Amino acid sequence: MAEENNTFNTEFILEGFTDHPDMKPLLFVVFFIIYLVTMVGNLGLVALICTERRLHTPMYIFLGNLAVIDSCCSCAITPKMLVNFFSENRMVSLYECMAQFYFLCTVETADCFLLAAMAYDRYVAICNPLQYHTMMSKKLCVQLTTGAYIAGNLHSMIHVGLLFKLTFCGSNHINHFYCDILPLYRLSCVEPFLNELVLFVFSGSIQVFTIGSVLISYLYILFTISKMKSKEGRIKAFSTCASHFLSVSLFYGSLFFMYIRPNLLEEGDQDIPAAILFTIVVPLLNPFIYSLRNKEVINVLKKILMKKASQESFKQRTSVA
Repeated sequence: MAEENNTFNTEFILEGFTDHPDMKPLLFVVFFIIYLVTMVGNLGLVALICTERRLHTPMYIFLGNLAVIDSCCSCAITPKMLVNFFSENRMVSLYECMAQFYFLCTVETADCFLLAAMAYDRYVAICNPLQYHTMMSKKLCVQLTTGAYIAGNLHSMIHVGLLFKLTFCGSNHINHFYCDILPLYRLSCVEPFLNELVLFVFSGSIQVFTIGSVLISYLYILFTISKMKSKEGRIKAFSTCASHFLSVSLFYGSLFFMYIRPNLLEEGDQDIPAAILFTIVVPLLNPFIYSLRNKEVINVLKKILMKKASQESFKQRTSVA
């Protein structure tokens, strides 16, 4: 019986965006600026919500957790990507790959459930304002948020556990800018039928449930807004809902394209634009969409800035005196 000398890969090379050296400095600057703005915007929002008691309501608790998730998503992807622009050694171990995917899968799954909870919160606030404090208590808000994180961890544990059943003995080049599950399936020596089936069933179920919850909530919201007597109020509410729905559509649309489309294991670069949307663009946009268009957040921010300005002015006057 002939012996097969298969060399199993335990390290991989992340190909990144481009092999053209001339493009790398520009891409580095662009994504570095995006990373800084994303972290400052999201962590600033978290700090603002934590320090201001007026914002300790279910809507802002959800918003603060969304900002935490967006910050974690950026931290999981962008630093390694930035280093790889100029690093000659773009090697990453199999366990580092699994850890990166586990972290990303956890936060993105939690994001799906959190967006559904936020849509339900807005439905109750707009369609049943008199029953808001009964239907959306702080206890329910904490339970929904905790459930989102638990679901995210369980979902990622299932996929990472199934990854241990695969072996990698062919090429070790990952055609992506981070360790995602689909490129690993493509490099497997074993047919990943079970992995692909579980991915389709679980990811599909999560997205159908959460997208359905968001759509139903927004349909009720739009129906309620359309019955408003004030034209100015209708325009303002439609504008706010449209911007929120844009963020939700970009996020769910890119996730759906990545993990639910037919021929998941087909090789190609079509994964990268979708991945950029939900890992880089959406975390950048969310603080602006959900916060800077929110009058209460703006008023609190102005109040803090004016208070600091007055303190600085007082210090200058006392020092001169």
